[in-house]
Amino acid sequence: MRLVTAIIKPFKLESVKEALGDAGVTGMTVTEVKGFGRQKGHTELYRGSEYVVDFLPKIKIEILTRDDNADAIVTAICDAANSGQIGDGKIFIQPVEDCVRIRTGDRGDGAI
Repeated sequence: MRLVTAIIKPFKLESVKEALGDAGVTGMTVTEVKGFGRQKGHTELYRGSEYVVDFLPKIKIEILTRDDNADAIVTAICDAANSGQIGDGKIFIQPVEDCVRIRTGDRGDGAI
């Protein structure tokens, strides 16, 4: 099993969700997060004063999947979230040792 974690721009969530649905994803966890990478935040003007916004709003998507489906999920996210601009995001793929469905006690791929 693999845990695919993607950090994307908030306005790309709907297109990524549709692309993941087309790729066969039946469940995911979505969290609103803040962070920065190479874009290093930006400056804004508020009531005549300039201030730096270090942490930009992002969306974190987590998907647990079988090993053989991870590449299709990564491709779907990349295609849907790519705007060609800095700050499009990152995807992390991690191995998962085990998974347990609390309701039934199913383990492994059967719990996904």
